[in-house]
Amino acid sequence: MPAPPEPKPDRRLVFLLAAGHRRVQRWIEARLASEGNGLTSAQSGVLFYLGAADGALIGEAAEALDLAPSAMTGLVDRMTRAGLVERRSDPKDGRALRLHLTDHGRAARAEAKAGLAHLNTHLTEGFTDDEIAVVARWLSSLQTKFPKGDAPQ
Repeated sequence: MPAPPEPKPDRRLVFLLAAGHRRVQRWIEARLASEGNGLTSAQSGVLFYLGAADGALIGEAAEALDLAPSAMTGLVDRMTRAGLVERRSDPKDGRALRLHLTDHGRAARAEAKAGLAHLNTHLTEGFTDDEIAVVARWLSSLQTKFPKGDAPQ
């Protein structure tokens, strides 16, 4: 008796992307919660960004993380209360505020970075480097195919 035919690959890319994002996000949040450091994935993103750009303007961080300015403000408020970051006036423009990691923020960043290494290993498990390169290229292309801002009319 011949083997049954291979099922066709699921090509519902928008669905697969959205479902995959939700599952990975829930997995990250559950892992962060189990580690007990109280970080969210959004807070981790800010910590990673500031690790490379300490002293960035709030708007620069929002842009880098693809967040609306209002969402960034609330996120920074919570992170300031948690002692992860502090706002400081820009020495050249007193109206502008720059974000700086605190010692607690640097320690939390190091912990989150270790968790990220585990996540990346888990995400790429079972795939070759060439396959991961194609997926990374496809995901990166979404940023240019669908730029920030309003949808075209």
